[in-house]
Amino acid sequence: MTDSWTEQHIPDQHGRVAVVTGANTGLGFETARMLAERGATVVLAVRDVGKGERAAARIEGEVAVQELDLTSLDSIRSAAADLRAAHPRIDLLVNNAGVMFPPRQTTADGFELQLGTNHLGHFALTGLLLDRLLPVPGSRVVTVSSTGHRIRAGIHFEDLQWERSYSRVAAYGQSKLANLMFTYELQRRLAPRGTTIAVAAHPGLSNTELTRSTPRALRVPVAWLTPLLTQEAEMGALPTLRAATDPAVSGGQYYGPGGRGEVRGYPRLVGSSAGSHDQSAQQRLWRISEELTGVTFPVGAAVVGGHRDS
Repeated sequence: MTDSWTEQHIPDQHGRVAVVTGANTGLGFETARMLAERGATVVLAVRDVGKGERAAARIEGEVAVQELDLTSLDSIRSAAADLRAAHPRIDLLVNNAGVMFPPRQTTADGFELQLGTNHLGHFALTGLLLDRLLPVPGSRVVTVSSTGHRIRAGIHFEDLQWERSYSRVAAYGQSKLANLMFTYELQRRLAPRGTTIAVAAHPGLSNTELTRSTPRALRVPVAWLTPLLTQEAEMGALPTLRAATDPAVSGGQYYGPGGRGEVRGYPRLVGSSAGSHDQSAQQRLWRISEELTGVTFPVGAAVVGGHRDS
């Protein structure tokens, strides 16, 4: 694999259909833009249709806008139905949208906002669209995680929704760890099919709107450090784009910036925390996610250690 993978390395995308969540701004916009400019038909799946349409007008290529509010299972089901009706096949689903460090809030379905948006919303959307990807050789589900999956991170099964106490930083870490666990478990379930793969990526530190909910005590240092440490969204989107398009990518891999600390730089294969590879925790999280969302996947449970998880 090349050490300086750039937008120019994206293969021709003509004939591919890509759905990108949170694509009206930041990393999602840049991901959608580069895919469309390489020939893909791209759907901007966004909460605010007006902002989505303005974003679509800035992209050269075949672009559509789909309303999607990841904080509402009703909206997710409606969006999935629209996407299924419009697209008999989907080549690429990019689970990009996310929230970071908000004060404690809940989704329409009562989930803690970060877990509900970053993980459970994308879990449900993926499950509802997966049968549009499964018949397509080379199709991919790419889920955007974060180096934050290592920060005070664990899956707090005893208080998954942070009802007893709340740390916005630890809750964010949990949601990003869940993104990786979901990817690894999904890949095991997809592997016997041999057509679709699940891959994860993270953008390092990128200068986007995602930091708008940074706790007050951190705002001044973040404001000073942002220009020094972060990279622009065009660079931050490259790990996602490599995971989505590089022919050398394999299922279950994780891509991030190649610079020191994975903060910035060209995208390369990176590692994730030991906790993210805990298969029993992955499977437990999967079962709970199915129960909470009411969405089951058209792929069987993985066979681990000689027995089938259920």
